[in-house]
Amino acid sequence: MPIIDVYNLVKIYKTGDIELRALDDVTCSINKGEFVCIMGPSGSGKSTMMNILGCLDVLTSGKYMLDGIDVKDQNKAGLADIRNQKIGFVFQGYNLLPRADAIENVELPLLYRGISGSKRRKMASEALDRVGLGDRIHHRPNQMSGGQQQRVAIARAIVGKAPILMADEPTGALDTKTTVEIMKIFSSLHDDGTTVIVVTHEPDIATWGERVLRFRDGKLIADEKAPQKVTEHEAKPGTEA
Repeated sequence: MPIIDVYNLVKIYKTGDIELRALDDVTCSINKGEFVCIMGPSGSGKSTMMNILGCLDVLTSGKYMLDGIDVKDQNKAGLADIRNQKIGFVFQGYNLLPRADAIENVELPLLYRGISGSKRRKMASEALDRVGLGDRIHHRPNQMSGGQQQRVAIARAIVGKAPILMADEPTGALDTKTTVEIMKIFSSLHDDGTTVIVVTHEPDIATWGERVLRFRDGKLIADEKAPQKVTEHEAKPGTEA
């Protein structure tokens, strides 16, 4: 059953008299519980697609249904509510608050939901345990490696139990070993029923998914089964990185 449906999606950016068609007549759907990778070269529209799907940007024309909600009908407050309730985000740059420790960073989405302090702390602690950082809840970002910071970001994305996890180049700043550890966490979340959508330009990352949506020049040029892994990965998500 689709959790995401887009029809004839168009996104145009205007600079003076110049128009850039970042997305051009894109139609596709993503089912609940799928693991989908969005791929394409720089400038292909893949990050714009992620921003539209994540309600971080608004479409120019077309239709976007997210879990039964017509996104185009939503105002700014409605879009913010969708982001908070429906979607967890993971970014290449982690986007952690530098002066807050791990558990405070993870609690942030729950604060916007008005959840009480004691319940926030419990949920955030459980999310950090899930990503293998239960012993680092009071470490600040500058006291953690890149891989650990990304795991904090994943914990923040999943703490509210949103049905969709979206990640934009989540392993772009990480080494190969740490990349495998992060992707194993995504795979585990997918196994538990989370819909996972990852933007990447790396073919190895696409092997973790079920489907690949390929973009070029703003167009969806292929919707295909993900390639299989060539070798079996050995790293585990709870290991030090």
